[in-house]
Amino acid sequence: MHLSIVIPAFNEEKLLPATLTAVAEAAAALAEKDITHDVIVCDNNSTDRTSEIARARGAAVIFEPVNQISRARNAGATLAKGEWLLFLDADSTPSRELFADLARVLFDDSVLYGGCMVVLDEPKRLGQIFVDFWHRIAKWNQWAAGSFLFVRREAFETTGGFSTELYASEELELSKRLKRIAKQRTQRFVFLTDHPLVTSARKFRFHSNWSHLRFLLRTIFCGTRNLRRREACGLWYDGKR
Repeated sequence: MHLSIVIPAFNEEKLLPATLTAVAEAAAALAEKDITHDVIVCDNNSTDRTSEIARARGAAVIFEPVNQISRARNAGATLAKGEWLLFLDADSTPSRELFADLARVLFDDSVLYGGCMVVLDEPKRLGQIFVDFWHRIAKWNQWAAGSFLFVRREAFETTGGFSTELYASEELELSKRLKRIAKQRTQRFVFLTDHPLVTSARKFRFHSNWSHLRFLLRTIFCGTRNLRRREACGLWYDGKR
């Protein structure tokens, strides 16, 4: 069994080292189950030392000139060698225990794709409310967050990958398509809950509560039209790091 870990990264020289260190340490749990792995970092048109840091840590690096998360993830997946793909954000640090949970499900033929619970690396009231709400709807709808989405590579390729028409919530749209495939194949979605992924609270640190609520309201009233405009998705593309 081989797992390819794909990390999209735009100007992530500050947080990428911790992520790659965490992956290397957590991967011991994969090795215990005879699962090999490779790490692929997609440099999404960075202007800092993202690529240099990734190569120094032994990751394969691919460059995607168009600054869009879905394109970065898709580009990274083109270098994947594994039967399974894990899409992991560059500001998130998986634990050995989380990878042990993941290792157990990778051998389950009934599983097509999955995600996990997340926890913020610093207390943020609105962030915690959002995360708690996310956990409820994710399990119910069988959605995986882009910060930790694992999927059989063959199924990912069958879908055509993440939609390049969306600048945000592309992982939810992909989850919907994977859900249909899982139903057709009598396979299932798995949501790992015992050991949450630690992810950065920086969006809540750099942006006001009103910015988050405004984006949410616009998306509710405008639907995917809001997600198809890069300028409307500044929470992800303003470059604040």
